[in-house]
Amino acid sequence: WDAITEMDEYNRPIHTYQVCNVMEPNQNNWLRTNWISRDAAQKIYVEMKFTLRDCNSIPWVLGTCKETFNLYYMESNESHGVKFKPSQYTKIDTIAADESFTQMDLGDRILKLNTEVREVGPISKKGFYLAFQDIGACIALVSVRVYYKKCPFTFRNLAVFPDTIPRVDSSSLVEVRGSCVKNAVERDTPKLYCGADGDWLVPLGRCVCSVGYEEADGSCYGKKSMFVMT
Repeated sequence: WDAITEMDEYNRPIHTYQVCNVMEPNQNNWLRTNWISRDAAQKIYVEMKFTLRDCNSIPWVLGTCKETFNLYYMESNESHGVKFKPSQYTKIDTIAADESFTQMDLGDRILKLNTEVREVGPISKKGFYLAFQDIGACIALVSVRVYYKKCPFTFRNLAVFPDTIPRVDSSSLVEVRGSCVKNAVERDTPKLYCGADGDWLVPLGRCVCSVGYEEADGSCYGKKSMFVMT
């Protein structure tokens, strides 16, 4: 894999990692990321943007050209000094392109960018590495984005709900009990459920303003007193 900067059809620079050893059989070329901190994630998502050459548009490849690459990962508590050993990595998936480019596209600087997302989990160690294995494709890896989903801090029914990480099992919800805002008390236990895609679902219960306070803009404010002098 080589780090290469190219220009797209709009003359904007694109920084890529490329490999195109399609003339020789039995290719096994690896590209590994730096260590990535897991943070609070239990499941992570890997979004890859890449271009891939149509093997039929390359003359004289004699069946050695491929149109896929492989994505791997390895969990690790160590952020430095970890030697690369392919046998320690677990395969996530074989990645194929929805669109491949030809020699004509190359001359016109048309990218035909593909986007693929894969999920990985459960992740339990402090961090992980990703690795990309080329087995004989002509490919340019344009970007890799790694992220996780969470249900964000929110207010609902005069209650506060903290950031919450969904369960690895996407079929189950996380029940979260809310805390009443200042000057409010529970009427029924305020609850929300955190879904796998980071959405809050099924609001139940609520808080109400304490005696002497009234609700406005999601908070409880003291009522203004009126004095009548005689």
